[in-house]
Amino acid sequence: MFAAWMDGAADAVKCLVEASGFNAKNGEVLLIPRGEKPPLTLLGAGKAKDAFALGDGAMCLPEGDYALTLAPGHINRQDLALAWLMGAYAFERYTPRKRAPACLYIRAAEAAAARTTAKAIYLARDLVNTPAADLNTEGLEAAVRDLGECFGAKVSAVVGDDLLKQNYPMVHAVGRASTHAPRLVQLHWGNPDHPRIGLVGKGVVFDTGGLDIKAAQYMRLMKKDMGGAANAMALAHMIMAAGLPVRLHMVLPVVDNAISGDAYRPSDILQSRKGISVEIDNTDAEGRLVLADALTRATEDEPELLIDFATLTGAARVALGPEMAPYYTDDEGIAADLEQAAKASHDPVWRLPLWDGYDALLDSPIADVCHTASSPMGGSITAALFLRRFVGDVPWLHFDIFAWVPKARPAHPVGGDAQGPRAVFSLLQARYGQS
Repeated sequence: MFAAWMDGAADAVKCLVEASGFNAKNGEVLLIPRGEKPPLTLLGAGKAKDAFALGDGAMCLPEGDYALTLAPGHINRQDLALAWLMGAYAFERYTPRKRAPACLYIRAAEAAAARTTAKAIYLARDLVNTPAADLNTEGLEAAVRDLGECFGAKVSAVVGDDLLKQNYPMVHAVGRASTHAPRLVQLHWGNPDHPRIGLVGKGVVFDTGGLDIKAAQYMRLMKKDMGGAANAMALAHMIMAAGLPVRLHMVLPVVDNAISGDAYRPSDILQSRKGISVEIDNTDAEGRLVLADALTRATEDEPELLIDFATLTGAARVALGPEMAPYYTDDEGIAADLEQAAKASHDPVWRLPLWDGYDALLDSPIADVCHTASSPMGGSITAALFLRRFVGDVPWLHFDIFAWVPKARPAHPVGGDAQGPRAVFSLLQARYGQS
């Protein structure tokens, strides 16, 4: 593409480009003066396979207004609009951005859907980036209520000791040590006669590890342990903004895994909402406990599809790294549809197996199940197998996400991120269409 453009360029332009050393590498920028006209701006796309390779353009280009005059033929303008907006994101709660992003002019019809999706992604990123001092359990509930108010959804919460009265014992056990009360937050939206979609997100606003305390280097990023809830909220935002004809039920177990004399302990036996007794091995595996009660609640409405997002295991990062989210399902049709949706939305996910051979690793001699495996291997799989016990026969998608960008790449600045919601939304759009 670049070579073809150079062949057709004026000789003076060719000389300037060659003298500059510009090679159209990804993110490379060259401004060519044109007298009184605005400069000709070259933005390198490298070996771009899709529009997201240009996602750093908003911050690579000098401030100003730009119009796209030439791009690789396979670049989708709507995708480019989303990539541009994703790359323009900055977390501004505590300090203003150092510069404004470059503005790209794209036709309104191509930009409208991108703006809506970007708002959902920004919501997830802002929540994950906010430290627990300013996003405690009360704060995350408030964020859900704000989201519900935007779209006319009904939001409710079960808080503190009421969790025991209403049979969410594992949510209570994990969160009871904190001065910020644990809670189960629910959002209902849509026509009750429409197909039911269950959505669950792990909302651990900070994870010390509990009595099995984390080492300092592993605790440093634990403000992001509510990334599952943030991603679930991003997906809910997309669904409601699009007006998909579904009945959405979002369930978020929201806790602070803190340390005190009232903290739950290794060797405790916890009862779950489903009636399964759970032996506690390590208090730093708290996410699957709160998810179990939340998943049980979500299945009680008999959804057509149940989806959960959780920053659940380090094993998932070892397997796939930080850029790709592993997912689990026993439903081949859902897996096939999700693969297509992920490719179409440029939201990479990868299926891992619910391998029955590892299920026995969760056996307990004194309870129905142990919440961690007796082997350190296959940790993401065994965590998913634990959760499967609380889902039953409901079609289910489980995402073990990182929700964080450790090194900037196009459209993904360092910090909190959404992994999987765009792929799932694309799947839901294909299945249920517009209202």
